[in-house]
Formats: sequence, C-alpha cells, structure tokens
Amino acid sequence: MASKPLSLEQHGIHVGTVLRNRIPAELYESGLRNEPGTAITNTGALVAMSGDKTGRSPTDKRIVRETTSEDEVWWGPVNMEVSENTFMINRTRALDYLNTQEKLYVVDGFAGWDPTYRIKVRIITSRAYHALFMRNMLIRPSDEELADFGTPDYVVYNAGEFPANSYTEGMTSKTSVCLSFERKEFVILGTQYAGEMKKGVFTIMHYLMPKRDVLSMHCSATEDRETGEASVLFGLSGTGKTTLSADPKRLLIGDDEHCWSEDGVFNIEGGCYAKMIDLSPANEPDIYNALRFGAVLENVVYDADTREVDFADTSITKNTRGSYPIEYIESAKIPCVGGHPKNVIFLTCDAFGVLPPVSKLSPDQAMYHFISGYTAKVAGTEMGVTDPEATFSPCFGGPFLVHHPARYAELLAQKIATHGANVWLVNTGWSGGPFGVGERFSLGHTRAIIDAIHEGSLVDGEFKNDAIFGFRVPTSCPNVPHELLWPANTWSSTDDYDRAAKKLAGLFRENFKTYESGSSHAILAAGPKL
Repeated sequence: MASKPLSLEQHGIHVGTVLRNRIPAELYESGLRNEPGTAITNTGALVAMSGDKTGRSPTDKRIVRETTSEDEVWWGPVNMEVSENTFMINRTRALDYLNTQEKLYVVDGFAGWDPTYRIKVRIITSRAYHALFMRNMLIRPSDEELADFGTPDYVVYNAGEFPANSYTEGMTSKTSVCLSFERKEFVILGTQYAGEMKKGVFTIMHYLMPKRDVLSMHCSATEDRETGEASVLFGLSGTGKTTLSADPKRLLIGDDEHCWSEDGVFNIEGGCYAKMIDLSPANEPDIYNALRFGAVLENVVYDADTREVDFADTSITKNTRGSYPIEYIESAKIPCVGGHPKNVIFLTCDAFGVLPPVSKLSPDQAMYHFISGYTAKVAGTEMGVTDPEATFSPCFGGPFLVHHPARYAELLAQKIATHGANVWLVNTGWSGGPFGVGERFSLGHTRAIIDAIHEGSLVDGEFKNDAIFGFRVPTSCPNVPHELLWPANTWSSTDDYDRAAKKLAGLFRENFKTYESGSSHAILAAGPKL
C-alpha cells in the first residue's frame, strides 16, 4: 500500500511531488515513461540502464574528516578524506539538482534484520529505477513501521544524473560519492550505477557495527534446514559467494552483507544483488527464477522481439547485475537471522592454479587469510594471451571497510574462538595449471565440497599438510575426484607447479607487509613459506 505524501523540507528539498515507498507497478510505469533504455523482459523483470558508469567508482569515494570520527577511520586509498566544505558544496549541488525535478522518489527502509542493531535509511532519488532497486535492497517496513518511521538515521541523496564539479577541491572527476558520519548523509553525483547506494549503506554499517562490538562482514550466510546450524561464506566478486549461497538444501539468510553479534548472524539487506553474466537455469535455478516482476536487471542485452535476456552478451558491461527481494528465493529464511556459525568459509578464485580446492585453516591462518583477502582475476592481452593477476582485498571487502582491517580481524577471531567455528579456504578457481592451461573447478565439485563441510564429513577426515602454505588439505571428499584435492598432482610438471606456488607465496608475503605492524607474531608465522 502506498504511503501518504511526505515533505522533504527538513532535507532542504522543496519539490511538490514526493512519491514515497511506491509499489513496483507504479515504479515500472514511471521508469518506462521517463527513463531511456527501460524495458520489461519476458519474465517480468525491469531492465534499466545506468549510463556511462556500469560499476562502482572507488577512486571517487570520499569520507569527510571530522573530529567526531577521524581517529576511527582507516585513512588511505580506501577511505580518502575530503573537507567538510567540499562535502557541503557537493551536497548543495545535489540539492540544487533534485529541486529542479518535477517529482522525486523516496524509499524509507531498514538496514539490519536484528531490531537491536538496525538503522533507518532514507533514499532520495529522481530515478524510478533507483527507487525500485533500493526497495529491493533495504528491508521493507510494514505499513505500521512506515507510519512510525520518523526521522531517518542516515539519508542518501542520489543526484547521480548531475555531475560533480571536478575543479572543486578534493574532486578528481565528475563523479563524487561522499559520506559524512557527523551529518549522517551520503551524497552521490555523476554516477547512476545503483550499486553505489547499496555499498554506501554497507559502508555506514561497517562504521557503526564494530563500535558496538558487532562484526560487519562481506559474506553470504545459510542455515541447515534440520539442525539450524549456520555458515558464512566470505568472498570477493566472482568467487561464487552469491551462487553457492543459493542452495536449495539450505535456508538462505542472505547473499552479501551480514553482521555477527553476541546473538548470532543477521542479514543487513532485504534483497540480493547477483551477477548475471552467463546465468542459466541449469546452474543457478534459484537466481534465474527470482528474475520476475519486481526484479531489476542492470545493463543487460535482450532480444527486442521476444524480450528474452542474453546473459552471455557483455557488450554493455561484464558487470551485468540483478536485484530482487530476498523472498524471491524459495529457500530464504524470513526474518533473515541465524545462530552462531559453525563453519566460516573463505572463497577464493585462484587463477594461478596453485591452491587446493579445500583446506582447513588454523585460527592464526584464518586471521592471516582474512586480512589478506586473496583472489585472482584474469588480465586480457592481445591475441588471447592471458596472465593471472593477484587481487588482495582485506577482510574480503576492502573497499567498504572504515576501521583498520585489524579491528574486523580481531572481532572475527573473538567470534571464532568463543563459538568454536571451523574455518575453511575453498578455491573455486583453476586446477591443472593457471588460466589458459588448466581448467576451472566445476560448480558441481565446489558444491560437493561445501556440502561435505556442512555435513561434517571433512572435519572428521584425514588431512595432510601443504609445505608452502601450511594448509591442512583433506585426503578425500565425497563426490570429488581424489586427484583434484592435491593441486600438484593435476599439473603436467611438478617443477612448474612449485614455481607457481612460490610465486603466489611471494605475492602473499609482499601484500602482507602493509599489515605486519598490527599483526601478532603468530599471525605472521601463519603465512606461506618461501
């Protein structure tokens, strides 16, 4: 049910028509009328185009340096500072643009399913697509909660159609993503990519939750249907975090953003945001079936006659995405809360072909690899020649951290020790050689590994130690060929494997130099040996 009209005078906005928490049908109609590129697919999802920016702009993200928070922020390439004056210039610029619009959309919702920790968030935007996107991604209030919503804890001003002034002090382009913890405001200019709003809210939670001794995590979370035992899966983009969490054998707590409090885990979001590249009903049926009326598909290519989406077509961007309410996943657990995780799983996509498909980590190794946040991507070159490129993102979510990574690692260590969780490193990348030589582990084998972790058959089995990385590698796993478990066995040349392993170990050690001063001797000793 649509809510009553809302005045935005308190936010400096004087537009007469403000559409608050509108239903998807109305947002569809408005988007189709007013936003170029908008269409409806044959399954009922809304196609929307984000313009020039089809991904986040991390180099344009800024945090205001304020006396109330400056000693808590991990300043540097992730959290670049900006003055309050520059923030106010950008804020004024956003308000000036929003005040020129005939109508605006407001989405009021919650971040955090646990009422003890949730915050109230207000999104103000001029695009129906953005409103529908955040209607999906925030937790949708009931009619009663909306009526009593009151003053929001944080406000997001999305004026993404209007550019920042690159000559303003502290700005480097026409894009600006700016956050003030003191004013509790988030301002977007020069990018219409909807993911900036989602990750802006995540950044806010990454600031607030550790201050309450709650671990905020870039992970998915699931729960056993019978035992109620929870698991969390950390991983950077492309490692399988969303895909592996959509498991019909388990209940889905959430696919991307969670917190771990003294009571257990809870999802931050009300929806899911999955990569669409090469999506198929055979490999990812739950996600495929979620792309119906109310879902948003960003920057996808579709057949103009049949309205069927070509998920393999990346001519607009490789970062095609889909947003949908979490209840569109049949196995979703509502409310999205669970107990303390029994298993903590780090997902990595190792394109070097070095890491085993699964290994068990000691507590110190867990901290080392959590702080490292390793995965690898493939860098294309001419004539199809490719080389793996290591990517390290602390806590498997570096772009969204606010405090120093050690703060999140300390909280994780405390949670693991207190609740006796097992920690695993699962490689969804290559075997038998690096990208271009070996083959990627099949999704079926990775799912079998995750199943074995959840069923307890791995933790009670036999292990052998990896000499370089120190991992405890299982000697067997149900439904996974024995030879795949020990990477060196899959390479045609043991010498080639040893060289690749030592190269990767060196990359780990070089990356970790940044965190040596804040890490214990035990954590440093848990790293790979050259």
